[in-house]
Amino acid sequence: MEVSIQNLIEVGAHFGHELKKWNPKMKNFVYKEQGGIHIIDLQKTLFCVKKAMAFLEDKTSKGNHIIFVGTKSQAVSAVQSAAEMSKQFYVTKRWLGGTLTNFETLKESIDRMKKIQKIKERFELDRYSKKERNKIEKEYSKMEESFKGIKDMKDIPSVLFIIDIKKERIALNEARKLKIPVVALVDTNCDPYLVDYPIPANDDSIRSIQYFLQLAGEACKRGWEKREKEMRTEQQQKDKKLKSSSEGPQVVNLNKGRQLVAVGTAEDVEIEMELKEESNKTKEK
Repeated sequence: MEVSIQNLIEVGAHFGHELKKWNPKMKNFVYKEQGGIHIIDLQKTLFCVKKAMAFLEDKTSKGNHIIFVGTKSQAVSAVQSAAEMSKQFYVTKRWLGGTLTNFETLKESIDRMKKIQKIKERFELDRYSKKERNKIEKEYSKMEESFKGIKDMKDIPSVLFIIDIKKERIALNEARKLKIPVVALVDTNCDPYLVDYPIPANDDSIRSIQYFLQLAGEACKRGWEKREKEMRTEQQQKDKKLKSSSEGPQVVNLNKGRQLVAVGTAEDVEIEMELKEESNKTKEK
């Protein structure tokens, strides 16, 4: 997807909040006041979004994982779509405290959810009483809803992409505590200095949210595909090297025709043959 000032205008990325709601720390990203709201400087948005997308592409190209976080209703669908497109993780329900800072406990909960899932798949719930089954079903439903986008996450992610850092302040605080880089949309009511890669833009409009999430999803997808391509190339080279070593040294017939030799020693044998021929000629004289 193309990134341009025109596209930013079309999705309404320049519309900030009412003047009374602004955060003075956003001053450098505000272009002007108009109709009682702040208008965001889209030249700076363009610069910031290009920088952020390059960062996301670079991180995923090195095998790092991203969590897309957006629990407000207008972000849910776009967050999930961006994450699934790029094979990354996402949170669209309430951010559970300790998701990052208490990751080992989170993994235990996810393991329990997977255990219950296997029991369900094997139709083993019939062993339990009706009351116990209902309790297990409710527990599973709650966990499945909470962990849907992170159930396969084995390690703490390398980056968070957040929609609305004021609403997702718990996720932001956990990332900052663990020094995990954060890319985020920052509206005029936010503090951009809490974010490593701030993107000054409207974080309430559905069109604006969808636009930036699609850009982020595509950037991560490019990086991930680049990573997979490099891994395939590395594996092909390993397979080729293994095949070559298992076949043994290649044998060739020298021009002088007297013996078969391995490629690695052909030059030495030719020199030796020439020396012998010169020696024989000398003796004949």
